[in-house]
Amino acid sequence: MMTGKESTGSAGPEFERLLRVVLEPGYRTALRLTGNASDAEDLLQDAALLALKGFDSFRIGSNFKAWFFRILFNRFYSVYRRQRRTGTAVDLEEAPEGLVFDRAEAAGLLRDADPIAAVFGRLDVETVTEALLALPDDYRSVATLYFTQDFSYQDIAEVLEVPIGTVRSRLHRARRLLQQALWKTAVESGIVSSGAWSDPS
Repeated sequence: MMTGKESTGSAGPEFERLLRVVLEPGYRTALRLTGNASDAEDLLQDAALLALKGFDSFRIGSNFKAWFFRILFNRFYSVYRRQRRTGTAVDLEEAPEGLVFDRAEAAGLLRDADPIAAVFGRLDVETVTEALLALPDDYRSVATLYFTQDFSYQDIAEVLEVPIGTVRSRLHRARRLLQQALWKTAVESGIVSSGAWSDPS
């Protein structure tokens, strides 16, 4: 993985300073997009080099993280998406509305503003990555940025170059797809009590 000190060239210390801040979150996101460390490192390296080459187009003072993540996602879509390992696909119809919210209340998690995000925060990286990899690409992109990077709707729209309404719609569907798998994993991992779980079938 890049250290931030490699080949910054004529872009100088400003690029190096900005890049250093986004390398760690960029790697975590790349890992959740590709599903393995080797591809994640390659993807991050490619994005960093592309950012270096295109740094003249970046407006100093604007959101560098969103700008860099747009490069990262574009590179993923153009090269790495076909190569990534896929998880088990999930069915939207099998994820009833409000599942996590109902069960989060029973488990005492509603002190958190977003129960799904709360469950994400208690799971290990591999488990979260597996859950995200099972999502269709468009939903996975939105969910990764929202749940793991705390991007706002506006930032996500900027990164993915889609309207905010599209971000909202995709995130809504991504939540439904994530609910059942994440909650079962949280119970199996002992994050929440099994007493809060009852099979909806």
